[in-house]
Amino acid sequence: MRRNRPSVRKGAAALLASGALLLAGLVTVPATAAPAQSGCDARTNNTYAKMLECVRLEGVREHQAALQRIADANGGTRAEGTPGYAASVDYVLGVLAAAGWDAEKVPFSYEDTDALLRQLTPVQGTYETGAFTGTGEGDVTGNVIPVDLALTGARASTSGCEAADFAGLNFSGPNDIALIQRGGCNFAFKALNAEAAGAEAVIIFNQGDASAGDRFGLIVGTLGGENVVGIPVVGASFAQGQALAAAGSTAQVKVDFLTRHSFNVIAELAGRNNDNVVMAGAHLDSVPAGPGINDNGSGSAALLEIAQAMSKLRPENTVRFAWWGAEELGLIGSTQWVAQQSQAELDRIALYLNFDMIGSPNYIFMVYDADESSFPAPAGVTIPEGSEAIEELFESFYTLRGEPYDDTLFSGRSDYQAFINNGIPSSGLFTGAEVVKTEEQEAIWGGTAGQAFDPCYHQACDTYANNNDHALEVNSDAVAFAVMTFAYSTEAVNGVPGKRVPGNFTIPAPAGPEHTFAGPLGGDSVHDHGAQTS
Repeated sequence: MRRNRPSVRKGAAALLASGALLLAGLVTVPATAAPAQSGCDARTNNTYAKMLECVRLEGVREHQAALQRIADANGGTRAEGTPGYAASVDYVLGVLAAAGWDAEKVPFSYEDTDALLRQLTPVQGTYETGAFTGTGEGDVTGNVIPVDLALTGARASTSGCEAADFAGLNFSGPNDIALIQRGGCNFAFKALNAEAAGAEAVIIFNQGDASAGDRFGLIVGTLGGENVVGIPVVGASFAQGQALAAAGSTAQVKVDFLTRHSFNVIAELAGRNNDNVVMAGAHLDSVPAGPGINDNGSGSAALLEIAQAMSKLRPENTVRFAWWGAEELGLIGSTQWVAQQSQAELDRIALYLNFDMIGSPNYIFMVYDADESSFPAPAGVTIPEGSEAIEELFESFYTLRGEPYDDTLFSGRSDYQAFINNGIPSSGLFTGAEVVKTEEQEAIWGGTAGQAFDPCYHQACDTYANNNDHALEVNSDAVAFAVMTFAYSTEAVNGVPGKRVPGNFTIPAPAGPEHTFAGPLGGDSVHDHGAQTS
């Protein structure tokens, strides 16, 4: 069983009372010049002032530049299963070894699919595709049969949502492929209806709805579970769907089930209390489309810079950093690692901090909303007691720096999911993905209203240039501040006494989030790794 935890409100108050950095030491320029990098490397950074002097934007950017070079040398990507990801793992291990951390590659395996979509007539082409989760396995070559498509006008499609959509269509052949358009209902209904009508394979292509800018490219989603249908289901773009809808179209659809093997990187800095472990993590993989320097080279690079700055510290609590694999495939690396731990090992983890996209170019500062002051947690998400105290620490840091901040949904849809599912207090930072910045948010944080927080989210342009220096610098310091605080004491979170960080210091009470998102309590600002459903 997990340790009994104190009241969260009481715990947060205890943290504020126990203190942090002297206000002047963070907000104003120190009286003495910051040390050269050699000085940082040589000394023990055992106070907030020393630590934050040595966690530098230049260092974080150097790590991001290294990740960019890795992507450039490996087809423009660092995605799971590619040489770019393997090289990223080796880079992280090399930095940690040089800094003196105890680091290792921890293997994990996962089930994956290999998908093929090839049009044979009346035109020929092999199309970028992917298998829907819940698909069946198979290799089908045959006629493509369009199902109630809307290829012109507003393209308001309910293709395949009802069994009647398949009435009068000839699926009596041995290898018929249903061509279905996105829109109107969950993907599962479309696939199940196609299977019931006699289709041997399904292609679901994007809607091409001109009122929604995301509905033209390749769409690959989820059927909502495992083994939902027994036939292969793959995705396609709207343009590919148009081509496949031509009279006389034939195609090949193939889905193979595979077992893949990969690695997380786990590193530890031993503390005096090895039974109270402070964890922080960031996913290391990119999407296949690009190098992923903000998503998530930003969180990965910040942790590397902090690991170097902490290398000579002997913390009160053991500090463990993680660089996760296969996050972009569905939080696989972190989920697998947690599943590999015994209950006794999980009970040693005091808390988990998650850093996923912390330097978005059109940023706002956001903290996971553990106290639900803006966003009710989604159904099925239980926020572990102690998480509010972590949220308040991040809020206090932003207040200390004079930076306005807001909430982001505590959704579990990043690598903290497996931790909160096991009752481990968690929080983290986020600067925004595909959600569009409002005029109110522009007035508070600057940037450009009407554009996404990260216009290059999951695209090839998520490069070294896809960054905001101010956001990345403030958040790298926020990460270091939180890790330093909990490395000395997690009493506010889980009731385990520790020690005060050396020096005279005071943390201000949080100023409070800006509440800039729409709705009764707030809108959806989450970095959502859930699949599209309609």
